[in-house]
Amino acid sequence: MANVKRSTHGRPKEGRGVERRQFLALAAAGGAGLLVLRSGTLGAEAPSNKLNVAMIATGGRAGAHYGAVSGENIVALCDVNEQHLEKAAKRFPNAKTYVDWRKCLDQKDINAVICSTTDHTHAFVSNWALNRDMHVYCEKPLGNTVEEARVVRANYLKRKDKVATQCGTQRHAADNFNRIAELIRDGAIGELSQAHAWGNRQIRRSGYLPAQGEPPKHLHYDLWLGPSPFHPYNPGYFGGCLAWNMYWDFGSGQIGDMGSHTMDLVWNAIDPVLPTTAQAESYPAGSQQAGNEGGKPGEPIPPHPDVTPVELHSTFDMPATSWRPAIKVNWWQGGMMPRSPRGCVELNKIGHGAMFKGKNGFLVCDYGSRIILPFGDGDDMTYYKPRTKEQLQAPVGGFQQEWVAACKDPSKRKTHCDFDYSGTMIETMLLGLVAYRAGKKISYDGDKGVVTDNDEANGFLRKKYREGWTLNG
Repeated sequence: MANVKRSTHGRPKEGRGVERRQFLALAAAGGAGLLVLRSGTLGAEAPSNKLNVAMIATGGRAGAHYGAVSGENIVALCDVNEQHLEKAAKRFPNAKTYVDWRKCLDQKDINAVICSTTDHTHAFVSNWALNRDMHVYCEKPLGNTVEEARVVRANYLKRKDKVATQCGTQRHAADNFNRIAELIRDGAIGELSQAHAWGNRQIRRSGYLPAQGEPPKHLHYDLWLGPSPFHPYNPGYFGGCLAWNMYWDFGSGQIGDMGSHTMDLVWNAIDPVLPTTAQAESYPAGSQQAGNEGGKPGEPIPPHPDVTPVELHSTFDMPATSWRPAIKVNWWQGGMMPRSPRGCVELNKIGHGAMFKGKNGFLVCDYGSRIILPFGDGDDMTYYKPRTKEQLQAPVGGFQQEWVAACKDPSKRKTHCDFDYSGTMIETMLLGLVAYRAGKKISYDGDKGVVTDNDEANGFLRKKYREGWTLNG
């Protein structure tokens, strides 16, 4: 097997570190519902070895975590919607309840937090919890601005041997992620030169919604707005994440939604570092400017002041690592697509997928499948030696359970999507939105977190928050 490699940010690659393979194999053998621990002499169910967990938001995605932490101590529940809170309290009657997560995080016995709030408070909850040395599982995206992603990631890196983190890109647990990474790193398509990821959703919004009615009594609307600028209540903002995350003040559009899942296919395979440049454009899907031949010419779509773009193509220059050269990474959305490597391959049939280009061919994939396309008859793949079954990376097993186990031994057990790995990914994708809003290609200093050639773009790296709200509380 190839040697274990680490990115410049210290995250183990390949099997994510030799020291973890034994644990992952045990967890896989035990099944997703069994938590195997070897920390001292205590088993997973020993009372002294249980986490004291706070659930920040109890509706929506939060329900996906109940089973994974049901064996721990749920000591706090928080939700701005009192109906959600009441329902969760029936399941966890011993937990204290809150409507304001800031007050919840001051509860002294909490040592782990699961954040399932709206996107515009993810970085806030995560950073406040890290400041209190709490373990954090946060739904994606980790932040809505480059600054938010950087602040949370840096805070985690200061504590990485004391706390465990996981970003909620749970599709990463699929074995296909491992197989794709192995093929790319082992040279199945030759030396890597490009990578593409895409998502085809089209959710159009015309602008912030007008005032309509009053918030229901069970909803603390001002707390729902949190650090975002005030917008009058409209029931259209509610009913799931797709109702609000297209607006700049509440989300980052498809970048933070399915983009976080789909770019993960690429990120896991390329041993990523932060990009040196970012460029982005928006054209009607199918137009010639969108990178496809044979379409009708289209005028570029300018940034909208209220809502994130539907169509978008972002390109990033990624520096070389110890095993691959410098490459270009692309994100496509809303119907903008890379050119297919073969006429018989309809990439548009893959709603959310990825494609890698190497010296000898292409690899096309989605979350659960993959296919290799050699360039021509001369590329017979005799240069490539597949791994034996024993050399394959071990399954992730249960995604939430991996985090729970790491919480109990954070200096030795690491998660696959910690805030270092996920932080660099969302920072990169958000830089695409910065370049799009600035209207030109930008150069980026990842060490300092600044755009070096465009002052206007630097203004889009961060946002102002409502009075009384701070990212670093």
